[in-house]
Amino acid sequence: MRRLLLLLFVFTACATAPDHSSTDVERTIDAWHRAAAEANEDAYFGAMSPDFVFLGTDATERWDLPSFRAFAHPYFAKGTAWTFTPRERHVMFSPRGDVAWFDEKLQSASYGECRGTGVVRKVGGEWKIAHYNLTIPIPNDLAKSVVGMIQGKR
Repeated sequence: MRRLLLLLFVFTACATAPDHSSTDVERTIDAWHRAAAEANEDAYFGAMSPDFVFLGTDATERWDLPSFRAFAHPYFAKGTAWTFTPRERHVMFSPRGDVAWFDEKLQSASYGECRGTGVVRKVGGEWKIAHYNLTIPIPNDLAKSVVGMIQGKR
C-alpha cells in the first residue's frame, strides 16, 4: 500500500510540475519583434501585460504601457516601426513556471548589435511581456570615451 501511495504521489507531482519549455515564451517574443517590423501596432501592444514597462537606450526612457504606446504610435501609423532581429536568446523560469526572464542579442540596421532583457509572465493563460530593457552594448575599451561624451552633453 505504501508503494502504491508513493507511486501515486510521484505521478501526481510529475503531472502537475510546471512546464519549463521555452518554446511558447520564445514564440511570444519572436511574434512581438515581428509585429514591430511589420508595423502591426495591435499585435505589438497586445503582446504586453497591462503593467508593462519599457526601458529604452536613452537614460530618460522609462515608459509604462500608455506612455510607450503614445510614443510609438506615430511610427506604427507611418507603417514603419522598427526591426530588431534576435540572434541569440536565453530563457530562465521561476520555480512555479509562470514567470520567465530572458536576455537576447539583437541586430538592428539603425543601431547595430543590441541587447534586450525582459520578463514575461502568464496572464490569463498566455505569456505576456511585462518588462523590456533595450541596450546598446559598449565594448569595454570604448566605455570611458563614451562616458566622457555623455558627460560632456550634460
